[in-house]
Amino acid sequence: MRRIALVLAVGSLLLTSLAVKALRHGEIEAAPQSTSHPSVRTFLVDGVERHALLYQNSTPAPRSGAPLVFVFHGHGGTAQLMATRLPVHELWPEAVVIYMQGIPGVVGITDAQGTQNGWQKNPGQVGDRDVKFVDVVLAQVEEEFKIDAGRVYALGHSNGARFVNVLWHMRGEKFAAFCSACAPGGVLIQTAIPKPVFVIAGEKDQLVPFEVQKRSIELIRKRLETDPSKVVVKGYLSVEPGKNGTELATYLHPGGHPFPEEALPLAISFFKRHPAG
Repeated sequence: MRRIALVLAVGSLLLTSLAVKALRHGEIEAAPQSTSHPSVRTFLVDGVERHALLYQNSTPAPRSGAPLVFVFHGHGGTAQLMATRLPVHELWPEAVVIYMQGIPGVVGITDAQGTQNGWQKNPGQVGDRDVKFVDVVLAQVEEEFKIDAGRVYALGHSNGARFVNVLWHMRGEKFAAFCSACAPGGVLIQTAIPKPVFVIAGEKDQLVPFEVQKRSIELIRKRLETDPSKVVVKGYLSVEPGKNGTELATYLHPGGHPFPEEALPLAISFFKRHPAG
């Protein structure tokens, strides 16, 4: 306890200078003031400074604690951009929301040298630096805030969504549900702990082929042992129940690679109805 408190204290003392440094390097930007006041947080992971943008819950949380949502940007993106375009903190003010910041070092579809911000795509890649990042953040956020351990969620877009699948595979027991937009899960899904999953895919996606994403959906369907005969369809949204209270929701739209903003409230509603059993 004293060690964690010391880390937080040191982080608080260094926050201003580190935040300025991060801003200058384009790693993260301060998000505009909204329903709550965001703060740039710095975490030390295997000797490397990592950053995130945190929004504390702006309305009282239940007695069990606040939900916690991790949000992961796509390759080349930033935490601030995700907070602006996909404001989970505004749509779910009871939750603590942390927009995680990736770093260079992983090759992307349009970044052959891996010079842009990104996330590991597979277990063991780059020393599991990003999985360890999540571990550190989760431990410190749970120390600082009253978090409901049964309502921890992960949402990602593109490379960030691929990383969500890595988390599902490697840390599935720590999360209640996942949202993956515009990315394949592949073989990672086959041995992941069955969990509720919300998948978003665009039929005209030019970066991640729609057929590839559909194959991942089929793997999820098999893993959750869903019952397609009980599917409920409303517009682009389809929901079908799986075993042990799991659920597969898919939002298959006619657009391209961007995260469809109209799907965000649906993903949050999905999270709300799926606390860990």
